[in-house]
Amino acid sequence: MDTISSLFESISVFRLEELPFVVIALVMAFTVHEFAHAFVAYKFGDTTAKDQGRLTLNPIQHLDPFGTLLILFVGFGWARPVPVMRSRFKNPRLAGVLVSVAGPLSNFLLAFIAFGIFYFFVGVTGGVGVPPFIIDLLQMIVYLNVLLFVFNLLPFPPLDGYRIIEDLSPNHVRAKLTQYEQYGVLLFLIIVITPLDEYTIWPLLQGGMTATNQAFSAIFTTIFSIFS
Repeated sequence: MDTISSLFESISVFRLEELPFVVIALVMAFTVHEFAHAFVAYKFGDTTAKDQGRLTLNPIQHLDPFGTLLILFVGFGWARPVPVMRSRFKNPRLAGVLVSVAGPLSNFLLAFIAFGIFYFFVGVTGGVGVPPFIIDLLQMIVYLNVLLFVFNLLPFPPLDGYRIIEDLSPNHVRAKLTQYEQYGVLLFLIIVITPLDEYTIWPLLQGGMTATNQAFSAIFTTIFSIFS
């Protein structure tokens, strides 16, 4: 077991004992993220995702094996993108932005709820009577959902942050973005899978994650101080 643990830890950003919590948190995060995209698209008139069985909280319909493995070994990953036909929207720009925002926002809400429960268990009750694995799971849910929230808002194709910029851009700018999008995707992948991420994406992620966690802490400190 020590050999297996050492091997896993040498190639993974997570420790072997964290793996069960990572898997559970990832399944929740990816499933809710893609369901949120599908749900908002459906509400705005695009039934594409629903017709393909994606308007569901069944994780099997949303998980991408390669994208899931990447987040274990690289720290970045993805689920199966929800198909969206913006031409079916009555207001394509507004609907497009809201559909794109829905995914990261769902991760933000999951992290917010998990942080609130964690804060109550640890900060209010002192963790008395709470199994340690619950605390570990809540921490992982917060960490991965905040990571996905910030990561997906980065303005690189094919992330949601890029789609938001694309939908908000004037037509002539959008045409240029579409023209060079494939090169943007390639550049993004190169950055992610090489040491360049340490000097580009990771500083942005760490800054965003730190700010989000500090905001959560401030909010729940205020809430529980009012009712204590």
